[in-house]
Amino acid sequence: MDLNFTPAEQAFREEVRAFLKSDLPADIASKIKGGRRLTRDDHVRWMTALSKRGWLGVNWPVEHGGTGWSPVQRHIFEEECAAAGGPRILAFGVSMVAPVIMKFGTEEQKAHYLPRILDLTDWWCQGYSEPGAGSDLASLKTRAVRDGDHYVVNGQKTWTTLGQHADWIFCLVRTDAQAAKPQEGISFLLIDMKTPGITVRPIILLEGEHEVNEVFFDDVRVPVANRVGEENKGWTCAKYLLTHERTNIAGVGLSKEALRHLKTIARDQLKNGRPLIEDPIFRARMAQLEIDLMALEMTNLRVLADVQAGGAPGAESSILKIKGTEVRQAITDLARRALGPYALPFQSEALDGGFNGEPIGPDYAAPVAAHYFNMRKLSIFGGSNEIQKNVIAKASLGL
Repeated sequence: MDLNFTPAEQAFREEVRAFLKSDLPADIASKIKGGRRLTRDDHVRWMTALSKRGWLGVNWPVEHGGTGWSPVQRHIFEEECAAAGGPRILAFGVSMVAPVIMKFGTEEQKAHYLPRILDLTDWWCQGYSEPGAGSDLASLKTRAVRDGDHYVVNGQKTWTTLGQHADWIFCLVRTDAQAAKPQEGISFLLIDMKTPGITVRPIILLEGEHEVNEVFFDDVRVPVANRVGEENKGWTCAKYLLTHERTNIAGVGLSKEALRHLKTIARDQLKNGRPLIEDPIFRARMAQLEIDLMALEMTNLRVLADVQAGGAPGAESSILKIKGTEVRQAITDLARRALGPYALPFQSEALDGGFNGEPIGPDYAAPVAAHYFNMRKLSIFGGSNEIQKNVIAKASLGL
């Protein structure tokens, strides 16, 4: 792989920088840089700006309204957005359900749902995990029983990220309880969140955030026309979606910006009267992190190049998921250690816009504890890292 950017790619980087300078709202960038909370409106304003520029479907082909960007262009875009304080594009619509609809959906489904994702008419969430069916997703128990032109859905989903804001949810449901293998009796449904019988209940996380939810389905009627792919063949859709999710979880651009911020903290904080960054042990840990991140970036580019050539990532996406989440967790851990006692207090209210209270420690200290706690989830969601290691052992090593 040629690691030097071409003149065209350098020109594209400048185009992205110019767009971010002119179209990224300053208040949103300030929140991202300061580790403050984003509202639903913040996400919508940012994605609307991208949509107007034609840059929301970063991984979509041109024929569906996407950018048609190469893997390198997408990498540059993610890197520059992270550096400028641009929020990450919410993946559920653009990067998760949309690729499934493009590959397995009918022409009618493509014509209806894809434009509504691009113009932000529909906000999507994911209905995969259940109590007792997370990493072992094939054991899910939410049932969908055929009744004429509808399915009647009963069951529960959990850890539904931003489900409190969603208009639609894409769900894995069991349509054949007698299938020889659990994966063979699952279907992929698109469900309107306004349908009677759906209840959303918040789950408050360790750091006090309402980011995830429980979603209950009680005799929810879903048109058969909302099924993507064949009945009982939804596991194929599920696996295809998860490879995209796990690749995106790598978060190389976000990690690079977080590492830059960590270096700033280490230069500012003192140990024995000298900047922490000069401490040999701490400096060695940062150096190892940077090496790991560089290796992750190269692996991510190789996987994206394969996808651009028409392939779908297999066990490689599990590698990206494992290493990407480990790197991001390690960065938040070092930031917490670098702040020492300033990382012990947690002022949740300091993460809201307009906070006028007395900060504890430097301005950048407020979100460090929250980020550390929140990043604990990365090695669990999208398929726990332990399960991903099993996938690699089986698919790549033949164990």
